[in-house]
Parts: sequence; C-alpha cells; structure tokens
Amino acid sequence: MNIALVILAAGKGTRMNSDIPKVLHPVGQAPMLAHALRAGAELNPDRIVVVAGHGAEAVARAVHELDESATVAVQNEQLGTAHAVAQARPALRGFSGELVVLYGDTPLLQADTLQRMVAARASHDLVILGFEAADPGRYGRLVMRDGELERIVEHKDATDEERAITLCNSGILSCDCDLLFDLIDEVGNDNAAGEYYLTDVVELARRRGLSVTAIACDESQTLGVNSRAELAAAEAAFQARARAELLANGVTLLAPDTVYLAFDTVIGRDAVIEPNVIFGPGVTVESGALIRAFSHLEGCHVSRGAIVGPFARLRPGTELAEEVRVGNFVEIKNAVIDAGAKVNHLSYVGDASVGARSNIGAGTITCNYDGVMKHRTEIGSDVFIGSDTMLVAPVKLGDGAMTATGTVVTRDVEPGALAIARAPQLNKPGRARKLMDMLRVKKARLKKETP
Repeated sequence: MNIALVILAAGKGTRMNSDIPKVLHPVGQAPMLAHALRAGAELNPDRIVVVAGHGAEAVARAVHELDESATVAVQNEQLGTAHAVAQARPALRGFSGELVVLYGDTPLLQADTLQRMVAARASHDLVILGFEAADPGRYGRLVMRDGELERIVEHKDATDEERAITLCNSGILSCDCDLLFDLIDEVGNDNAAGEYYLTDVVELARRRGLSVTAIACDESQTLGVNSRAELAAAEAAFQARARAELLANGVTLLAPDTVYLAFDTVIGRDAVIEPNVIFGPGVTVESGALIRAFSHLEGCHVSRGAIVGPFARLRPGTELAEEVRVGNFVEIKNAVIDAGAKVNHLSYVGDASVGARSNIGAGTITCNYDGVMKHRTEIGSDVFIGSDTMLVAPVKLGDGAMTATGTVVTRDVEPGALAIARAPQLNKPGRARKLMDMLRVKKARLKKETP
C-alpha cells in the first residue's frame, strides 16, 4: 500500500507566549514535530508533507534536519484545518494511495495507533481517530452506531445525551488521498470563525453513502499542546512512558522519577541507572553498564561494563569502550576511551583518544583549544598520566609512557618515556611569616582609609 503523511504544523500557539513556533517546542529534548515524524515513519510512507505557517522558515529548517525526504508546504493564511490539508495537494500531485493526516503538536501519538487506522481502512472509506476522555469537556463527540461513525457533534451543539458520550474526536484521520481532497473541495466556511474544518469531511462522506468509522486510542496519545502547562504535561507523560518501557525491557532505574530521557535514548538490559541522571539526545548505553547518580550524558556511546559517574558529564562524540571507568567531576567531549582505561576524577578530556588500560590522574586537562582551533591529544595504551598534568594539544604520548605530577606536556612523549616539565621548588626560610605580616599591615591601613 502506498502511504503519504500530511503533518499539520502551521499553528502559532498563542497561549505558548513564545517566539518559537509551537511544534518546535521540545518534549523529550526533541521538537514535538520530531515525535510526529517518528510515529508516521513507522508506516514507511512514500511521501511526507509538513504544512507550516507561523514561523515557516524555522519549521522548514527543522523538517529538513529531521527528515531530508519530507516536503514543506506553507499555509500563508490560517483558514482552518481543511484549508491546511489542501495546501499539501501540490506536493502530492501524482500520488495515489492512503493519506494519513496528523498533527505536529501531539507528541505522544504511537505508531501502532496509526497502523490500526490504516488497517481499518480495508473495510471503511474514512477512519477517524477517537479517544475515551476522562473529562470530555468541550471536545467534539463521536456518535457511533453499529461500528459506523454517524457524525461528529461539537459540544455547543450537542444534546444532553450526546454530551454524555466519552468517545471524542482527535482530528487525526486516514482516507484515500484522491477522495479526501475531493471531500475537502466541498468543505465550506459557513461558521462563526469563517474557517474550513477538516471534521466536516465526515458529514460530506456520509452524504455520499460512504463508510466512516472511528477507532479509539488512549487519551494520552492525543494530548495536544497549546500552552506551557500542556507542554509540561506532555513532557511528564513522555518521561513516564519512556521509563516504563526501560523497566519492562530489563533496565534497572533505582529512582525512576528522577531519571530524564530523550526521545532517542537507547539503554540495554541489565544496565543500572542511579538517581538524578539526565540523558540528552543521541545516547546509547549498552547492557551491563552503570551510570551513577547526577551524571549528564549527551551524544555519546557507553559500552558494556563501563561505569560513569557520579557527577560525570559525557558530551557529544564521546565513545567509551568496555570496562572503562569515568569518575566524579569528569568531563569528556569528542574523545575515544579504549577498553579498561580510567579517568576517575576531576579531569577534562576533550578532542582526544586514550588507549587501553591507561590511567588519567586527577586534575588532568587536555588543553585542546588555542582560541581559534581545536587540536587533538593522542594517548597510547598503558599510559600513566600523573595528577594535575596539562596536555597541550596537539600532542602524542606513546604506549607505556608516564607523566610526573604537575607536568605541562608541550611536545610528544615517546613510548615508555617519563615526562617531567615543572619548575624546581625553592624554599625561602621565614619568608611566609614576613609576607603575612606585611599583608596584615596593608589590610589594616586600607580599612582605616575606607570611610
């Protein structure tokens, strides 16, 4: 089956009180639009069209970063959802098959729900996605009879009996592409807002004697974000779902509610995540790894048996091999740490490679930035870096090399060599006492002079 997606992302989101287009606000550290694209991608669509409006340039940039195959159509005037879908028609010229319409501000929609909708199309001309609302409030009600959707009734127009219905309209639908655009051509704007509503296609289809039905999903999947409060609710729901999935897949979360995940976080079974760990985008943690408390990981890969933290930061480009140890108050960026190596405390390793079984002493810094360009530090296998060593890149240390504590390394160290580069210590008897007396006199004088 050929499938096309139309994702509506034109809304301004006035209640967000933001200069950022609504669909670009993050949930799980990714734009809400990314979640919609990921759910739709499970259908293996032949075409994807995102309809942008407010902040169209920013939305278009995000779309192309997220999916280069997607096309952006622009709704210059906000004239309703049917009008928005109509803007996708030129991008779908020549397409024949199923058209699924979803929204860029519903980040919790699941791929299997869309798959159920498409499957239901085998026996119906038009399928609407509904949800059982705990509090139907002012949602449009789906009036069903014998498996058919008779009509959508807006709250203000509903009878008391219809308002008692808890199956509500999400606005998401699936239909043959040509048929849907044919129906949209008949949609009018004779309403208080003067807009063209996509929900009107249900009545138009029924008039033609077409088969229309609705399938239901959990209410959380249809949560639309229109305010900061709803964005916070979507984030909380996303985190709860992501944590539950990890627990079900064999990951230990010692304090689940304190662990924050990104939309693409991957963690293997038997990994252990201690409290207050934050995962940014692009993190993979293999089975059996341990991420200790208060660590922050982003754009990195942690291999089996590695231990990270507590209070560690792994930045983008970090690769930790098996059995690596990264300890407290260590920051690693764009670096490869080979098997069994240790960077246990109070160090910065950036733009570097550290060979197998090497030990990086406390207070070590790879001085990788000269104010204009970044430079690499290459540390071989079985190297011992003494505490408080400054490695001024570009520099290489051969296998089995060693640096003395407090050394500033400015040139390569051959394999097996010991590098010592520090000023000789000079002790001056009695000088400390004289210096302190002098400073106290100066402080007292300054105190008298201050009004």
